[in-house]
Amino acid sequence: MSSEPSAPGQLLVISAPSGAGKTTLARQFVDVTPGARFSVSATTRPPRGTERDGVDYHFLSPADFAARVAAGDFAEWAEVHQRSYGTLRATVEEALAGGAVAVFDIDVQGGTQILDRWPAEAVSVLVVPPTPAELERRLRGRSTESDEAIRLRLAAARTEVSRAAARYRYVIVNDRLEEALRRLSAISRTARAQRRGARDPNEAAIAAACLLERADLSAWGA
Repeated sequence: MSSEPSAPGQLLVISAPSGAGKTTLARQFVDVTPGARFSVSATTRPPRGTERDGVDYHFLSPADFAARVAAGDFAEWAEVHQRSYGTLRATVEEALAGGAVAVFDIDVQGGTQILDRWPAEAVSVLVVPPTPAELERRLRGRSTESDEAIRLRLAAARTEVSRAAARYRYVIVNDRLEEALRRLSAISRTARAQRRGARDPNEAAIAAACLLERADLSAWGA
């Protein structure tokens, strides 16, 4: 008697400009996807509010972080706003060995490092709001940042989209969360099915519609 081969492990890399709704989308994906889990990043920044070590982040001192970089312990890492952030290699290896979907909520710089090291296992998804104007509306709706801070975030968003356009495979326009989740799920399932020689035509069609090469990112300067 034959059985269906187990699903291979997957590294689902999700990147987006600040304010695109990436984290909310990623959390809902984990909630509804069996075997999916967040990749817990390491950082040198201190905990905020109720954040817990090993749950929200692995909180490391700058010296410990630097030592782990030197030892080759990170799958990817970067400096962001004078703080270090990175993904421990053990996190990646555990997900792949266990057939899990490890969800990476990281910037394009880190995502590109994952793609370079695990090209067969990594699936890259850029999440964007419908337009730059909508992103600005969302940022202003927070009422937490100055006009200058918002201007800088909008400039950073254009840079992030341009970087992703050069390397990422898929793009999801996050206009309605329910639809964005449906597309993300289809992308993940299609990629896993392809690696075990299977195919669901309906889901494959949804994923194909999200290919970055089919997206119009001209409003973002990409």
